[in-house]
Parts: sequence; C-alpha cells; structure tokens
Amino acid sequence: MEPTPSILIVDDDRDIRTLLAEYLETNGYRTHGAADGTAMWKLLDETKPDLIVLDLNMPGDDGLTLCRKLRAHSNLPVIMLTARSEPLDRILGLEMGADDYLPKPFEPRELLARIRSVLRRSNAMPSGGVDKAAQIRFSNWTLDLTARHLLDPDGVVIMLSGAEFRLLKVFLEHPNRVLNRDQLLNLTQGRDADPFDRSIDIQISRLRQKLGEDARVPQIIKTVRNGGYVLAGSVSVEPRA
Repeated sequence: MEPTPSILIVDDDRDIRTLLAEYLETNGYRTHGAADGTAMWKLLDETKPDLIVLDLNMPGDDGLTLCRKLRAHSNLPVIMLTARSEPLDRILGLEMGADDYLPKPFEPRELLARIRSVLRRSNAMPSGGVDKAAQIRFSNWTLDLTARHLLDPDGVVIMLSGAEFRLLKVFLEHPNRVLNRDQLLNLTQGRDADPFDRSIDIQISRLRQKLGEDARVPQIIKTVRNGGYVLAGSVSVEPRA
C-alpha cells in the first residue's frame, strides 16, 4: 500500500490554511501548515512533503523568493497561489520554478485537481521511447531520469523543477521533431493552451539558461518560426541496470 501523499500549505492567512487542510484531508491527503518562510523551512526538514502549495503574497520572504531558494537545491513540486489576476504574477511564479499556479479566489476542488495532476506527473515513471532508460545523453549533457536532475558536460548537477524536467524529457523523447506550444503543454501538463498562456515559452527560456544557451542563437532547443520548438542533435539512451 502506497503512503498517503503529504501536502505543505504555506500561507499567512490562517483561515485559508485551515480550509485547505480540511478539504485536502477529506480527500485523502496528509497536510501541514506554515504561516511564513521560517516555518516552511522547518517543516520541510521535519515532514518531507510531496508537494507545496505556496502563497505568493506573504510577509518576510514572499512566495517568489521562497520558490527561487527552494529550486536552488530541490525539485519538490510547487503550486503557486496568487491573490492578483495579472498575468505578470503567473509569469514570475513560473520563472521562479513553480510547476503550476492558481489565482485567488479559487474553488478548493480546482486546487485538488491541480495537485493530483502535478503529483501524477511528478511520480510518473519514464515513458515513451525512453521507458527503460536510466539516463539520456544529448549534446554533452545528461538527463538523469532517476534523480530527475541534469548533469552538465563537467558532471556538475543542475537542479530542475518538475515542469522543466517533464519538458526536457518530452523533447528528448521526440528529438529533431518540431513541437508546437499546444503539443508541449498537452504532453507536459495534460491541458490545452489558452491564447495568453506563456508557460511553455517561460519554461523553455529557463531550460536554455540552465543549458548555457545563447537565447539569440540557441543550439540545443531551437525556435522554429511559426512552428514551435525542436531539440536538435543526437540523443543516446543508457538503459537501466
């Protein structure tokens, strides 16, 4: 029997923490609550959660700062909550490494659906053309499918968010094939893009930075005008032992 997933709710509003905790526990999750970043770091060490629901607007370190610090050493899934509806908030959250976002006010069942989706994709075993792979090598880089991180040509570990890991893995499963935004969003998040959805572009920009790419003339993940994106070059798979 698999252990019950644990969710860490980080929000300075006690009523929201209580509401979400009760709703998620009713739907089969264990929960812990933190009112600020200090409490979050403490509970991360003590409880080892499977996912963080992180409010953007908090006293002290805000959600963006906490997400950026977390991404420096962890690929733990993060769903960002924001009280404002401006696209800039969502863009900043994704740029800091959040896996998904949800503007307030929201229905608890919508958050539950997002949590289930992110956890399902985070826990999914490698699929497609690399279903028996342990590592995938490309352009002197290596994606470790077990540790879910990237190794640069010198063997230095580069941490990836869950969204970045899934996106890179999709490219490596379809090398030298042009994939448009709708295809990438569907393959990585299981949903269609709306006309103003920039999440894929932001994640590709982050991936290029981590791959040391020049955004003006990228050599690994290339932009195809009016087409989408393509991972160029050869890809080799190292099987599981």
